[in-house]
Amino acid sequence: MKKIGFIGAYDKTDLMLYVAKILATLKKKVLIVDNTITQKSRYIVPTMNPVVKYITDFEDIDIAVGFTDEEDIKKYLGLTKEQDMEYEYMFVDVDSFEGFNKYNLKEANKNYFVTSFDNYSLKKGLEIFTDLKEPISLSKVLFAREILKEEDDYLNYLSSEYKIIWNDYKIYFPMENGDLSVIYENQRVAKIKFRRLSIQYKDGIQYIAEEILGNVEDSEVRRAMKLIERGV
Repeated sequence: MKKIGFIGAYDKTDLMLYVAKILATLKKKVLIVDNTITQKSRYIVPTMNPVVKYITDFEDIDIAVGFTDEEDIKKYLGLTKEQDMEYEYMFVDVDSFEGFNKYNLKEANKNYFVTSFDNYSLKKGLEIFTDLKEPISLSKVLFAREILKEEDDYLNYLSSEYKIIWNDYKIYFPMENGDLSVIYENQRVAKIKFRRLSIQYKDGIQYIAEEILGNVEDSEVRRAMKLIERGV
C-alpha cells in the first residue's frame, strides 16, 4: 500500500476527494484518512451513522474519520497489526505534528504541503514540522488567485528554519470563484463532478494523480477524467 501525505493547515478535503476519484475510476482501491482537528469530511461526505470513528464509502472511495493511527484503523477492520489493509493507496490528511508522527508520514511514498498564502495557513501549516528531527522532502501545492514570486519567496523564508527540502516543481491551483461554485455545488448534491471546473484546476488534480500513480500513462488519467466529467 502506498501512503500519501497531504499536510498543512489549509483545507484539503475536496482536493483529496477529486484526486482519489481519478484513482477510483481507474479501479484503484483508495482510503482517505481525515486526521485533522476540524474533521471537515464529516460534513462533506454523507454517512448513515456518523459515530466517533467510522469508515464510509463515497463515490467508490473509502473515508476514515476519527482514527488515531493505522493500527486503530486495522482494529476497526478486524485486522491484526501484522495484516495488510486491502487498499492500494492511503491518503492521509493531517494538520498537526501528532498526526504526522502517528501516521508515520516521514516514511510516506509522497508528501504534499498544501497551503494558500494567508499567514494562518502558512505559519500554522509549517508549525507541523517544528519537532521534526530529520529532513523531509515536500512538494508544494499552492492555492492563490495570482501566483507571485514574492509569495513563494515568503514561504521559502518562513520554512527556512524547518527541516524541509522543497521539491523543484510546484503545483498551482487558482482560487477562482467558478471553481469554488462548482465545489460547493458538488458538496450540496454529495457528488464528485469535474464538469465546469477550470482547466487549471483539472490540470492540477491530473498532475497529482499521475505523480501518485507513477507508472500509469497520462492518457489513462485523462480518459478517467473524461468519464468522470460525463458522469459515467
